[in-house]
Amino acid sequence: MAIHDPGLSEFAPPDAEVVLPPRMTEEEFVAWCDEDTRAEWVDGEVVMMSPMNDPHSDVVGWLGSLLRIFVEQHDLGVVRPEMQTRLAKLRRRRVPDLWFVAKDRVGLIHRTHLEGPPDWAVEIVSPDSEARDWREKYLDYEAAGVREYWVIDPASNHMEAYALGAEESQAAEPAVKRYRRLPEDHGVIASVVLPGFRMRVAWLWPETRVKVLEALSQLGVQGTPAP
Repeated sequence: MAIHDPGLSEFAPPDAEVVLPPRMTEEEFVAWCDEDTRAEWVDGEVVMMSPMNDPHSDVVGWLGSLLRIFVEQHDLGVVRPEMQTRLAKLRRRRVPDLWFVAKDRVGLIHRTHLEGPPDWAVEIVSPDSEARDWREKYLDYEAAGVREYWVIDPASNHMEAYALGAEESQAAEPAVKRYRRLPEDHGVIASVVLPGFRMRVAWLWPETRVKVLEALSQLGVQGTPAP
């Protein structure tokens, strides 16, 4: 894959194309991937992510604002957008669009990444990330122990939310936790990880969205104006 990234070589001329190695060690990836590069590391393979488009950015901005204020008001933990999470056992460095870490786990947040799985991850589907978000990251987050996973597709006004549950074990083996889909009750999905967070799915789409303050008021956050 050829990309324009002069930072890969201090001797490269300004308009040179630098060939991205087909594989990198994790250490090489960490040294190469700066804050302006949208990429993930998957067991040695570098997965480039396309620039964020407007519908994607719109949902991340609105939902991120809502989550951050809700979490801060209830002193639940920390919300971050587009920050690497290191899933060491799976040999992955994923970059969820949004993630939440509970208060008792904030010590796992490092300057450039989260060491371990977040408690909640959100992915906004882009044209180039459908298989990655719906299947690959679903399986990665499930295996890593991400307790709740939301997948949001602005192109089709469709979202699904999942939470870890326990399946029946075989013989003396421990139960294996798998994702189960969270039910939608009259257009509302209630989070398992965030107590009291119930979001109307229609709020995600621009044509039916309410302002962040109005959504917070409906969620009972003090200090926000009544709708």
